[in-house]
Amino acid sequence: MSDAMKRIFATTLLLGFTAGTPALALDPETVIQKDRSPWAMFRFGFSAYKSGKKQEAVEAYRYAAEKGQVGARWKLARMYAEGDGVPRNDYEAFKFFSAVAQQNIEPGSQDESYISDALVALGRYLRKGIENSPIRPNPHAAQEYFMRAAAVYRNAHAQYELGRMFLDGDAGAKNVQQAARWLQLAAEKNHAPAQATLGHLLFQRGQTVEGLALMTTALEVAAPSDIGWIRSMQEEAFALAGESDRRTAMARAEHYLVNGID
Repeated sequence: MSDAMKRIFATTLLLGFTAGTPALALDPETVIQKDRSPWAMFRFGFSAYKSGKKQEAVEAYRYAAEKGQVGARWKLARMYAEGDGVPRNDYEAFKFFSAVAQQNIEPGSQDESYISDALVALGRYLRKGIENSPIRPNPHAAQEYFMRAAAVYRNAHAQYELGRMFLDGDAGAKNVQQAARWLQLAAEKNHAPAQATLGHLLFQRGQTVEGLALMTTALEVAAPSDIGWIRSMQEEAFALAGESDRRTAMARAEHYLVNGID
């Protein structure tokens, strides 16, 4: 057992995770043999992560993950995907996300968000592949993962990704009608890239006011990483629209920002 894991178990004893057992009566080696609660270790990992002790968090998450704790598997996947507390390793992340996605979780379950997020992550990896790994680009498989997350769990990111794939024809022929349907569902959930993409599509197809209104709404709620490309589309559309359409679109965007898109 690593020194970090020994410290984890010693601390969990002091925190009272071993109900009714004096903290000094057991050492970490004995505790691990008694099959510690995966949920308790997940909680400890979360506390360690929040306090900046990421190595201890990884040890705790890994132990809980090996015991089947879904949240721990998801958190490890995210940490490897982002290089957060561990060296970035997309293939390791892919394997942990795959373990999460294999769980049979019903919609509405407290673990639903882990499953739907893992499905989206797997779809994105499969869409482009992972360099220096066995994972090759597979748009058809990617679309299946996005479809499951979008249809079963109503994940806005998956709905957006599906919209993009149908719009670009990544897994076959382009289907603008299907693209608009999925983008609309994501846009209604305040997903800024979906709002902008749908707005641009509608603007190009002659729905000037609605298209410009959606792009303007997206620009107001977009994450910093998306502002650049959304602003470029919105400003181009704004310059092409007539004065009357601009005014109407701005008023509609204000309505959407207050009341949402329906």
